[in-house]
Amino acid sequence: MATTNILIVDKDRPGREYMAETLTGRGLSIESVDDAREALGKLGQKTYQVPIIAIDDHGGLELMQQILEAQPDCLPIIYTDQDSVRLAVEAMKQGAFDYLQKPFRAEDLRAALDEALSFIKRRQEKTEIGAQLKARYNFDQIVGNSDKMAKVFKLIGKIAASESTVLILGESGTGKELAARAIHYNSPRADGPFVPVNCGAIPEELLESELFGHEKGAFTGAFRTRIGRFELACGGSIFLDEIAEMSPNLQVKLLRVIQEREFERVGGARTLKADVRIIAATNKNLEEEVAKGRFREDLYYRLNVIPLNLPPLRERNGDIELLAAHFVSVYAAAHPGCPISGFNPAATAALKRYNWPGNVRELENLVERMAVLSEGPLIELADLPEKFLDLPPLAAGSDGGLALQLPEDGLDLAEVVGNFERNIILQALDRTDWVKNRAAQLLGLNRTTLVEKIKKQNLQRSADVN
Repeated sequence: MATTNILIVDKDRPGREYMAETLTGRGLSIESVDDAREALGKLGQKTYQVPIIAIDDHGGLELMQQILEAQPDCLPIIYTDQDSVRLAVEAMKQGAFDYLQKPFRAEDLRAALDEALSFIKRRQEKTEIGAQLKARYNFDQIVGNSDKMAKVFKLIGKIAASESTVLILGESGTGKELAARAIHYNSPRADGPFVPVNCGAIPEELLESELFGHEKGAFTGAFRTRIGRFELACGGSIFLDEIAEMSPNLQVKLLRVIQEREFERVGGARTLKADVRIIAATNKNLEEEVAKGRFREDLYYRLNVIPLNLPPLRERNGDIELLAAHFVSVYAAAHPGCPISGFNPAATAALKRYNWPGNVRELENLVERMAVLSEGPLIELADLPEKFLDLPPLAAGSDGGLALQLPEDGLDLAEVVGNFERNIILQALDRTDWVKNRAAQLLGLNRTTLVEKIKKQNLQRSADVN
């Protein structure tokens, strides 16, 4: 990013000097002027990313409007005395990024500026890599040529063209955020922001403020107004990952946003419009969560307008070699001097025999580890972790890992049969979202027999393990 230019406008010279001194040493180019005429004269000479303007009853608000007209991408920070709260509110309505109330602390000024600079950085990154992102997340370029992925690509293409809310379902590591980005960057909102939020990684008491923002003084520690993710996503898409982890209280508020397309900041009275497309994701079965009372039924139906199911890697075995080659090229390029160029046939066969409970993410992590540790150029079977070394072999031409052939040195029949049974039961359970009656029907078993086998094999769905 080029030099960040800050323009301080205040007729009070000591105040200007105090702010300039407070911000000195932060790698910023800081200038200060005492009136509107001088400020407007400087606008023709350079671009100011953050003007800091004193607002009072003598033209400060008008100056801010003129600066925004001349340099619409700037983010004004305004400050007022205690008797000018009305002007501060009006300034925020007219485009001010943030405001401070005198007397304010040096750390309040630095925090407000940091928030503005962070916003500018995100906006600049989006502009600079927008074209690359659109190409990267084109659904035609997501790695995979299996029948199941072909259906996913086709559905993403249809989904992207709409404005409908999307619910992406799939185990951890199947690429739910990648699919969400593909939907966004191939949609009419592609030029708008894509804002991801991991609902399971943010403490419940902070998530509401993270989503909707808060007003200064809304709660202890709220020293300034903060813009939330829904405001940042205006004109684009917001991706709510791990939506099943959201508390019941927030589920109610999210339901209102979806229904009314509006919200308020925490502690605020002004209603804001939510011009965003909502894409949600979860690795849990939301119907089961609704039945257990942990997720609102009305919110589930609001989110589940268009469901997109991502298959686990074990159900797209034919894509493993393609994905491995893709990640090899990515991490070989990312690690200068990395010697690896691929996997040898024995190692590739082992990758195809493995069950991949961590899905595509687990495969990517494995390749990254190999890129760092292997001496190359080909990754050998012996280079792989121990769990890959004693897997039952696939028959030639098999894509699902079920047909077996006897190796020359023999095998442990009991172990192979156990692995086969485990694999096929897991496939049936995953295909039916772990509805045991339906899985038992697919396997030609009684439900009680299937339950006994699940207990014997100690099988658990990936979402429960994670």
